[in-house]
Amino acid sequence: MSDKTSVLEMRGITKRFPGGTLANDAIDLELGEREIHALLGENGAGKTTLMNILYGLVTPDEGEIRIDGTPVAIQGPADAIARGIGMVHQHFMLVPVLSVAENVVLGQEITGVGGVLDMRTAERRIRELAERLGFSVDPGTRVNQLSLGQQQRVEILKAIYRGARILVLDEPTAVLTPQETREIFGVLRRLRQDGTSIIFISHKLDEVLEIADRITVIRRGKVVGSRKPAQTNKDELAELMVGRAVSLRVDRGQSHPGDVTLEVVGLRALDDRRHEILQGVDLNVRAGEIVGIAGVGGNGQDELVECVVGLRKPNAGAIRLAGRDITRQSVEGRRDLGIAYVPADRQRFGLVLPYLLPDNFVLTRYGEVPYAGGLGGFVRQDQPIRNEAGRLAKEFDVRASSLDVAASTLSGGNQQKVVVAREFRHDLRVLVVDQPTRGLDVGSIEFIHKQVIERRDAGVAVLLVSAELDEVLDLSDRILVMYRGRIVGTFAAAEAQREKVGLLMATGEART
Repeated sequence: MSDKTSVLEMRGITKRFPGGTLANDAIDLELGEREIHALLGENGAGKTTLMNILYGLVTPDEGEIRIDGTPVAIQGPADAIARGIGMVHQHFMLVPVLSVAENVVLGQEITGVGGVLDMRTAERRIRELAERLGFSVDPGTRVNQLSLGQQQRVEILKAIYRGARILVLDEPTAVLTPQETREIFGVLRRLRQDGTSIIFISHKLDEVLEIADRITVIRRGKVVGSRKPAQTNKDELAELMVGRAVSLRVDRGQSHPGDVTLEVVGLRALDDRRHEILQGVDLNVRAGEIVGIAGVGGNGQDELVECVVGLRKPNAGAIRLAGRDITRQSVEGRRDLGIAYVPADRQRFGLVLPYLLPDNFVLTRYGEVPYAGGLGGFVRQDQPIRNEAGRLAKEFDVRASSLDVAASTLSGGNQQKVVVAREFRHDLRVLVVDQPTRGLDVGSIEFIHKQVIERRDAGVAVLLVSAELDEVLDLSDRILVMYRGRIVGTFAAAEAQREKVGLLMATGEART
């Protein structure tokens, strides 16, 4: 129980979905006034379902919600907003072609004489609110011109502008750099000081221990423990989440690099705005080696991996696979040569969200035997596809009510596991992984890290890009730092110091 006055109580909340999935099993949750309450749990544990019930997106089968001690019935998001509840979803709910101000006031527009939209007043109010919260944002900027971190600020602005005093944040740091995470934490502390109560859904143990006043852990739909940060540690929280002891430290073991498998020479490329983003990148990855790319987002990492896998054409330079020039090779041709790719954005580039799980599990292998056959080899073979999907779902612990559900119905972490399961095939020569554990819980991260190391030990050349510096430091045998489209530093794993790597990431220069 909180030692603060309760602004929210959820009592005995139960939700069953078709197919027998018990997402929430008599959950009790309490939120205190001016409290940041962290909600921890594995992917599919029921955290997001519980918050969707609070926000009116899902109707509970049993249970009661009280706000300021009074029972309430929340029939939809409009009800939730009217009662002072705001929610920032893991995947942002913004209209990309509209401005910041237009997104914030959408549905609550300010009108003047004759019902004319008064955007000048709206922009002034939004600018004042942003300044009070401690971050700068231009209300006239289109959302599709903003970074992910800036878009998240817009989501928070939208909720507070609409009067939220209970704010739910679903995996708010999953797509943020370490610097952006620190800035968001500053915003949350200011909100708490101003009287906002916050539910912070996360799987990142360091972060919840830093930001939360109280931590509640949910496992398979039930509350299994509640702790104050001063009374617990990462090991205990991880065990509560997973139900067993979890190794939070990567046992990378000793690598035995062979010949150069992937080589990039003098690579130059433009970004989507036709600006040169890669300025002569040189790197190589040997068989049986993990090379990690460290860098603040936007310094060319995404464009680099897109060039390597064939999604972006370079302006100059060469890409070689075991000495063979593949610079002009198609994506499909590179896959046939043994290059696999886990993209950073699973929803846009890793999955076809309306497709059922079996289709997503074999998305890049439809034309291969045994998934295609019959006349001309073009007839879909349903049973082999379903068998493969079942095998991968079990091996990678993908949690869904059945295989016959769309990928869009899965939690973000389970969506990521579908992509990883598909790409970590056994005929690899090069594995390119961009944010492989984004949105995953500690148990899944442990599993994925072991899988990456197993591929390395089997002789695969692994190119790793991650916004999590700890992940790069823990997994990599060799670390390259990217800054403004160039490689500005190279470290052997044993020599890489967090402070030195971080300085290079931030400035492009090492302290002398």
